[in-house]
Amino acid sequence: MDEELKPYLLKILCDQRYLQVLEHLRIANVDYGKSIMKNTKIPIDQVVTLFDDLEKFGLIERVSGATVKNTEAKFKLSHEVHKHHTYYRLTRVGDHLLRQLSEEELVKAYAEYLSNRRELLDVLSLAEKLNADHAMTYAKLLKKPLEDTMKLLECLLKCGLLEEKHEKIIKFGDRKSKPKKETRTHHKYYGLSRVGELVVRYMKRKGIIPK
Repeated sequence: MDEELKPYLLKILCDQRYLQVLEHLRIANVDYGKSIMKNTKIPIDQVVTLFDDLEKFGLIERVSGATVKNTEAKFKLSHEVHKHHTYYRLTRVGDHLLRQLSEEELVKAYAEYLSNRRELLDVLSLAEKLNADHAMTYAKLLKKPLEDTMKLLECLLKCGLLEEKHEKIIKFGDRKSKPKKETRTHHKYYGLSRVGELVVRYMKRKGIIPK
């Protein structure tokens, strides 16, 4: 990835929804808030906030003109639509960022983003060992108050590095701190997402997280 694009990437890693909106606009070319809400399942008030942030970051821009053609807005069915909504598209920088954003580049960027955030690294390292567990277990093993632990878990969920495990029953192999063969999920259980697994693996290779 070009060096001048990396600061833009680091700005959006704190919230995976930024990438969701950018990826949608890459496919749609031009689109508006309610359409993005329907396609990404992000609530409309949050979409509006994400638009404002991404516009400030210089990654999206408003589309000028009274009408939008369906050749521009790929999610529009009619040939030409009068603009009753505010439409957005990727800027040149936003387009170049997504074109150069491979999985490898994303993993490296997360590693850089987390490198000086020791508390978050500790949670990720523990998540790999636990596989899936609830906040009380994380708090106990991290020796932190539950409230502080929840803030760290929520931060990593927002980044997309952790995910909630929604299965009604979690097998022993998925929850290493529990001696039973299977556990009913009366709590929210947290474990590494696929990207989180790749990031932890990369940081172990680089010595950022102990093996």
